Amino acid sequence: MMKDLQKKLAHEFQNPKLLELAFVHRSFVNENRDCPESNERLEFLGDAVLELITTEYLFAKFPGKPEGELTALRSALVRGETLAEISRELNFGQHLKLSRGEAKSGGAEKPYLLANVFEAVLGATYLDGGFEKAKAIVHKFLLPKLPGIIASNAQVDAKSEFQEVAQEKLAITPEYRVLSESGPDHSKIFEMGAYVGKDLFGRGKGPSKQEAEQAAAAEALKKLK
Repeated sequence: MMKDLQKKLAHEFQNPKLLELAFVHRSFVNENRDCPESNERLEFLGDAVLELITTEYLFAKFPGKPEGELTALRSALVRGETLAEISRELNFGQHLKLSRGEAKSGGAEKPYLLANVFEAVLGATYLDGGFEKAKAIVHKFLLPKLPGIIASNAQVDAKSEFQEVAQEKLAITPEYRVLSESGPDHSKIFEMGAYVGKDLFGRGKGPSKQEAEQAAAAEALKKLK
């Protein structure tokens, strides 16, 4: 099974145990004492690798776009829904190692678990094959989705998604505050802060408060998740 997966990823692992670990959910570890580690550390690493690859790509592809727009595009690209979609396309769910309870509740199809697995696989690939191998996966499976994201304006939904996640996890509705304004009246740049209660979760800049809020929400989403 893992050999077929390596073919899809176009990378033959020198250490196949890294790839196997990418599919170990923490619930499985709780039920199996002989399995000491879950995929959470690989997910943490993969998240950082994914952010760098997508940032590098967007920075080069859109030289005229300001920081706020690039941040919103990146957020739309790496959102859980998109990563989960790729995991489904690659049948990652069938490789997931879950507790009996998690498996019975449909864990192998849960979007957030599938999104986390994609990041863990990316982290495992980075450790085993280096940055270019991880980059190849992102360029093959994720970046082709960018035109559809732009066409559907999915990048402007960061505020809505942030509000949903904040209400679900913290039972608080976010609010936005002006952190700074710069430039002449005809060409102002706004910096907005996305707050949950008293806590600042994200900052964003843009030529309008609305665009700056979207950028702030995109950054806040990453922190809250």
